[in-house]
Amino acid sequence: MSVGIDKIGFYTPKFYIDMVDLAHARNEDPNKYLVGIGQTRQAVAPVTQDIVTMAANAAATFLTAEDKQNIEMIIFGTESGIDNSKAAAMYLQNLLELSHEARAFEIKQACYGATAGLQMAVDFVKLHPEASVLVVGADIARYGINTPGEVTQGAGAVAMLVKSNPDLVEIEEPSTFYSEDIMDFWRPLYRSEAIVDGHYSNNMYIDFFTKTWEQYQQKTNQTMNDFDAFLFHLPYTKMGIKALRTILTDDDHSQKIWQEFEAAKKYNAEVGNIYTGSLYLSLLSWLANSTNVKQGNHIGLFSFGSGAQGEFFAGRIGPAKKRLEIKDQVDEMLADRTLLSIDEYEEIFNARKPFESADYQLDTSSENANYYLLGQKNHQLIYKNANEK
Repeated sequence: MSVGIDKIGFYTPKFYIDMVDLAHARNEDPNKYLVGIGQTRQAVAPVTQDIVTMAANAAATFLTAEDKQNIEMIIFGTESGIDNSKAAAMYLQNLLELSHEARAFEIKQACYGATAGLQMAVDFVKLHPEASVLVVGADIARYGINTPGEVTQGAGAVAMLVKSNPDLVEIEEPSTFYSEDIMDFWRPLYRSEAIVDGHYSNNMYIDFFTKTWEQYQQKTNQTMNDFDAFLFHLPYTKMGIKALRTILTDDDHSQKIWQEFEAAKKYNAEVGNIYTGSLYLSLLSWLANSTNVKQGNHIGLFSFGSGAQGEFFAGRIGPAKKRLEIKDQVDEMLADRTLLSIDEYEEIFNARKPFESADYQLDTSSENANYYLLGQKNHQLIYKNANEK
């Protein structure tokens, strides 16, 4: 029995900035961002969108009434938690009206959380073939105005339905993983913006990729030539290029792998860093934008979460009957976004959700998503489902 990703959905907020505009505002050469970092646009989340609402909006793109009844587990990967105790999965379960006969919990390990959730979901479905699991990676990447990491901010959510006999991707065994306690990136409880040692983190990303890829080759006796595409966690798209350079040569197959990577990074370059969802946005981008996707394709996936955890695993493409419908949905979403000036972006960035006990009500007059945050009352976050009468 095969198990893996049967459906996938994506959501990003309706605002974005252009990297050329940001470069000019920061007195930088635009090519530093466009080429050196590999980003063209960056999603900007209004205060009415958080990880819960983005996750709900992503999952709502594909969930049917039957799907909702069959979901027996809800796994929420994030490093942008909204509560020190209650899992974001509980809010998501309520907003999406999912079955209450389900396990629901949150996973945190930097950008690795959704991969941990996916592997747990696969194991669960292997034991319960009739069940489905909803796995979500949702985050808002924040480094601060006019900081070195500003160009790698972003916001969005990827939701995946894990089932037996999946339409999109069968997750294969084995996977290989490596973990080590390092301080390359972290976010203390007293900060909303991350602390990062950029050069060190980049080096660790490459190191963990090399270790897990070598372990995988030793376990499976497979080489690069056994794969049709390599997909990466992309905090910024140049990071994936740096990793690929460690394994590719100038032969014909390497050129094909480079071509597939171009398709896989398209959406990430338009959205920016979404932490736990980043690898799966790249997967979605490849499925939507490659002209070479066909049933049976063998793909390698590298997941990395600072602090740090790395994992390399493989998948086999299924019929993928609805992948072009997914492309249409995402392309339309990205095309419908509103371009912000840098002044407007900074105003939104600084108008973050209050971290205080007082009640507040947000201005939702311009919100057009199905799910959004209304405010806080009696220390409780209040969410809105626009479809409710």
